[in-house]
Amino acid sequence: MLQDQIDKARSEIRTDAYSMSIGELISLYESREIDIHPEFQRFFRWSDSQKTRLIESILLGIPIPQIFVSQREDGIWDVVDGLQRLSTIYQFVGILRDEKEELLPPLVLESTKYLSDLDKRVWEEIEVEGELFNNTTPFTTQQRLLIKRAKLDISIILRESDDVSKYELFQRLNTGGSPLSDQEVRNAILVMMNKDYYQWLRELSNNQDFKECLSLTDRAVDEQYDMDLALRFVLFRTMPIANFSNLGDINDFLTTRMIEVVESESLDLVGEKKAFEQTFSLLNTYLGSNSMNKYDHKKDKFIGGFLVSAFEVIALGVGYNYQIIDSLENYKEKIINIWDEPEFISSSGSGIRASTRLPKTIQIGRDLFSDEH
Repeated sequence: MLQDQIDKARSEIRTDAYSMSIGELISLYESREIDIHPEFQRFFRWSDSQKTRLIESILLGIPIPQIFVSQREDGIWDVVDGLQRLSTIYQFVGILRDEKEELLPPLVLESTKYLSDLDKRVWEEIEVEGELFNNTTPFTTQQRLLIKRAKLDISIILRESDDVSKYELFQRLNTGGSPLSDQEVRNAILVMMNKDYYQWLRELSNNQDFKECLSLTDRAVDEQYDMDLALRFVLFRTMPIANFSNLGDINDFLTTRMIEVVESESLDLVGEKKAFEQTFSLLNTYLGSNSMNKYDHKKDKFIGGFLVSAFEVIALGVGYNYQIIDSLENYKEKIINIWDEPEFISSSGSGIRASTRLPKTIQIGRDLFSDEH
């Protein structure tokens, strides 16, 4: 049985592999035959020092981890793993473009431990109003050829491979030791699967009422936690309670369910957007930045910052019942009192697994804002 499972899983991903020169990879990018997805650049957080170290490694002949690409139906390669490495190379040679097809400023290298003279070096002369940019020094022809002739190992996931397996591979390669958050990985998968869904989810996360209700830290927003919560709202809002008991790892579930929804095109984007906007309009009008905060009965006020358990009860509770709610004025005492209810407190403490917490908190929220309570 184990061998049958191994054979089946291995057959779902077909790959090819060979070495390519950086010069060839530059040509592929210039001819639009490789897609690093400009949308990914919002997750591209390498510092100039990290980028410089990559160029230094190439110059010194230090092996670079292989690049994974997926071959689309049209033959174009999607970068599955290696975005930061390729983006650094393309930025250094001055050809990297953003989502608006505008060239990004070329990379100016810094001094390194082994190559101190890399400081202020650039690929070629950069002139701004007739003067050399930032007093930089261009690489010589010999140095440029050294870069262009260096080879990188490319692993190609062929188009015959199962699509879900491709996204699973992307997730595995970009989590655990990677600077990407779980939602950033999901965002990247969304971009590869369907850019319209990605833009739709981003538009939800940019809703002003939603942002004011969450009051997330800058770091949380940088790591795309706002999009994570928007996705949870969409996936969990009407999901049967029984399905929450089999979640397993919450991030694995969110990724798998997101892929299923996008592939099946079963989501009513117009209806879900309406539910989202009305829910957070109601919450912002009544609770504002206190919407997802704990209520302290001793101090008689909301305290602290965002709590995911409050999001599950209040945001998803209102979202489930939004069509029968005109105002939250009559729910004032109910919202305050959940922070004194043993059932909610026992379900929302730290260290409780999502698969244990969610069936309880979401049911509490659905009941709290229903006609029957």
